[in-house]
Amino acid sequence: MMKHYDRQPVSNELEGKQALSGALLDVFLGAGGSIASTVYGTIVVMATLTVGSASEPDPWKLAGLVAGAALVLWIAHLYAHGLSESMAQRHRLRWAELVNIARRELGIVLAAVAPIATLLLGALGLIHEDLAVWLALGIGFATLALEGVRYARLESLGRAGTLVAIALNLAVGSLVVALKVTLAH
Repeated sequence: MMKHYDRQPVSNELEGKQALSGALLDVFLGAGGSIASTVYGTIVVMATLTVGSASEPDPWKLAGLVAGAALVLWIAHLYAHGLSESMAQRHRLRWAELVNIARRELGIVLAAVAPIATLLLGALGLIHEDLAVWLALGIGFATLALEGVRYARLESLGRAGTLVAIALNLAVGSLVVALKVTLAH
């Protein structure tokens, strides 16, 4: 006969796995206030892919451009938000406050992970280089659509509101892709 305390570690293990998977989804897809950084990072990635692929079709270099753009803009956001919060609170930020800002804005950098991985698949010859760029843009569209859904759920919007949120996010992404098509021709 299994004792109650024998089952507890299994329950804790399951809860731990669920918490980890939920945390990973929150980190990669944004949660609460971090949705803004994920949407912003996704648009930065898509814009960098668009402009970069027109001038630099090499997927290795394009992956570097995307990573560099995301990292530089993340640092700029940390600095700007740090200054703003320091002024609003009328004191120099403590380390914990700066770490909180870094976590909140981490979506900018994390939005680049999957597109960069896709570009690297193209660089390694596992998929065609042009396909890698289009798939990376597709990942951006998927992220924007998911963020529209997450926003609608957080705001308790109905079906129509959810469709509007998705449409607005995809419209911004479409403008970026239209830019790519225009620059490529």
